[in-house]
Amino acid sequence: MGAHGHGHGHGHAGTGEELEPLSRRTRRALTVVVLVVLAAALAGVLATWPGEVPSASTTYVGAQTVRGEVTGTRMQTCRAELAEERLPDGTMPDTVECPEADVRVPDDVRVPDDAQGRDEATREVTVTVPAAVFHGGLGAGDRVVLTRYPGEAGGEPAYTWEDVDRRLPLAVVLTVFVVLTVAVGRRRGLAALAGLAVGGSAIAFHVVPALLAQENAVVVGLSSAVAVMGVVLYLTHGFSARTTVAYLGTVAGLLVTAGAAVLAVDAAHLTGLSEENAYTVTVVTGAVDLRGVVLAGTLVAALGLLNDVTITQAAAVWEVRAARGGGFRDLFAAGMRVGRDHLASTVYTVTFAYAGAAMPSLLLIELFDQPAGQLVNSSAIAEELVRSAVGGIALALTVPVTTALAAALALRSQPAPARGSGT
Repeated sequence: MGAHGHGHGHGHAGTGEELEPLSRRTRRALTVVVLVVLAAALAGVLATWPGEVPSASTTYVGAQTVRGEVTGTRMQTCRAELAEERLPDGTMPDTVECPEADVRVPDDVRVPDDAQGRDEATREVTVTVPAAVFHGGLGAGDRVVLTRYPGEAGGEPAYTWEDVDRRLPLAVVLTVFVVLTVAVGRRRGLAALAGLAVGGSAIAFHVVPALLAQENAVVVGLSSAVAVMGVVLYLTHGFSARTTVAYLGTVAGLLVTAGAAVLAVDAAHLTGLSEENAYTVTVVTGAVDLRGVVLAGTLVAALGLLNDVTITQAAAVWEVRAARGGGFRDLFAAGMRVGRDHLASTVYTVTFAYAGAAMPSLLLIELFDQPAGQLVNSSAIAEELVRSAVGGIALALTVPVTTALAAALALRSQPAPARGSGT
């Protein structure tokens, strides 16, 4: 796996020397180690590959998803009946706001009236809209998604709100992202997109179905993550000793993440019920272990962080070795100087990212003016704190491990003879 060494001679401040590839024996040893790790990951994937995923569909028989165009909106006043409509003091208001929208949808039931010159049958229906969507600017011309339920005994179908139709803006944003990534990153950018597709496929076809099938969450998350990174790293950064160091460092970080996550989730009794979607999954399936979902999610979330840190550490050590040489202690010290800065910036980046994800929970807690101790103790905040802490633990241990491995291998890459020296 370390066949090329990827030496860089870009005019360093020091000697600017390139490094020769590692010896055949060292490369062979690295290859064996990587293949063993990948084989173990593949074995884990196969062992937890879901057979028959339990059906959790509760959709009304005959229900269809239809898309339509809003022709108008209005605010109505209706009687409060739902528990979530209670006021902050716990009392039930007499009336609440009930936004409505008129939507033109395809009508597959009626026969088009050719006398009116319509190319296709349509009808206008009225549906109740979530207040947040209404106040977010829903208006005439917006595309929306509704659910149509067939009427009883051939009667009129009923329509309910499902969501806004976001396909067009999402397609535009994703297209711009892909184009800019390829234009700026070129081959590396294209490889990164391919790696992203591999990771997404692993989550969609292995992680999610395996969790629904009640497979061991740690084995599912760890085996899938290790296998994915084995593909993504080499696909994006090429086959080199640096990439191998980054991969092995990432694997070590994932093992630390798994161990720390299990201990922290068990100690904090995190059940994964802090989100409405998670609770719905449990109600619908009646069996999914949401504690396992928290563990698997923590492992998946750690992938990008560990990859970023390990690649940087491996590159930093190799560049120092190529620029000025030095022994193991010098290389390790230089790499750790870079690693400490990177670790510090990554830790607060991770924390802010999780804080952003938990913002709705923070807003709700602020509205009810809860004490700081109760705030930290809440399930939603505790889960984010555990994810941040586990990520920080993994990063703190991954940096020195990756740096040490990079320094040891970089020492085996000897500076190449100077060009034109006659040697």
